[in-house]
Amino acid sequence: MPWQFGRKCPSFGFNPRLMPVQAVSPPKYTVFTAAVIVAALGYFVDIYDLILFSIVRVESLKDLGVTAAAELTDKGLFLINMQMGGMLVGGILWGILGDKKGRLSVLFGSILLYSLANIANGFVTSVEQYAWLRLIAGIGLAGELGAGITLVSESLPKEKRGYGTMVVATVGVSGAMLGYWVGQKLGWRNAYFVGGGLGLALLVLRVSVFESGMFQQVQAQTDVVRGNFLSLFTNPVRLGKYLRVLLIGVPLWFVVGILVTLAPEFGRALGLTGEVTAGLAVFWCYFGLVFGDFFSGALSQYWHSRNKALQVFLVFCAVLVGVYLFGVQGASPATFYGVCFVLGMSVGFWALFVTVAAEQFGTNLRATVATTAPNFARGAVVGLVPAFKYLSGALGGIIPGAAVLGALTLVVAFWAVRTLPESYGKDLNYVEE
Repeated sequence: MPWQFGRKCPSFGFNPRLMPVQAVSPPKYTVFTAAVIVAALGYFVDIYDLILFSIVRVESLKDLGVTAAAELTDKGLFLINMQMGGMLVGGILWGILGDKKGRLSVLFGSILLYSLANIANGFVTSVEQYAWLRLIAGIGLAGELGAGITLVSESLPKEKRGYGTMVVATVGVSGAMLGYWVGQKLGWRNAYFVGGGLGLALLVLRVSVFESGMFQQVQAQTDVVRGNFLSLFTNPVRLGKYLRVLLIGVPLWFVVGILVTLAPEFGRALGLTGEVTAGLAVFWCYFGLVFGDFFSGALSQYWHSRNKALQVFLVFCAVLVGVYLFGVQGASPATFYGVCFVLGMSVGFWALFVTVAAEQFGTNLRATVATTAPNFARGAVVGLVPAFKYLSGALGGIIPGAAVLGALTLVVAFWAVRTLPESYGKDLNYVEE
């Protein structure tokens, strides 16, 4: 008889480690489980707080005394690097904790940390304070998505987990749109207060979510080593697979961290007929991401292939990067924002990328990979920014610099997908030796 791990017994209210599938088969057909709902709302708040600085960058820095255009760009990139650097550290920290202590502990520990950091962000009086708090917030922001996707992937049937992560992504990325609206209506300080408050309110929902049964099963096996980050580098096959997973997510953060965050600078370089704002560019990009995440997840389910859906979206992204850089010279701001919307659709494979990361590795390393992979991809901005600056100087402008850097990230990501094992429908109930 097959067994299902970690399901709550509906009759007695306890959580046994083993239970016959027949006793709990009806709930397995429901995609909208408590784990999916909490992970989706957590990602919503995560994206709100993650992207909020890009939305309020200019307003907040001017309020702190930074007025020169060049300094606004330099200080803004510095603060982005601090936030993304925090996410690199947090990705490792939360990933290891997720495999050692559990998915739920990371899901809510990370939400608590970034919520408190963002509330504190509303009180800053200097760029230095701003930078350190963005670092702390980045550490907190690093844990939510990976833990949520891992929990959802391990809680749903293998044929339906793609739908679950699709819901998480579609709901989650819309947090950027709320961030834009709040930033515009309430001001940058209040926008940070709202983000922190939303995160703290979300913690109340923890009581409705149960730990992953797969994790509980492995946790009971004392001979299994869990959360050993260094073991990803000791096996050549495992290392190669891990590095290819990381490379898939880099193009999205090239688009968001360079093209969209620096929309005002690109708008001037493209000779647009009016000024554009980073906040509105982020809004339209993430509005597009809502649709992109939905369609990429749905396609991967329809085609029974994660890799095929990823390849299609990478090609789509390459086309739209070309349109953004070379197809809107002298256009109106409205046209530019329209391109940002479609560009956002083209990089709407983010949750699919994290799902693939979770599906590629065993239960004792799954949270480590699913948490470090998106944060290393986000943290790639730390390397993309100086590369972008160098190429822009060497090639005589930000347009050719961005074109070369974008082409490089997209080609490498496409190769990574082509050589990665297909993971759709894979049984996740195993451990890495």
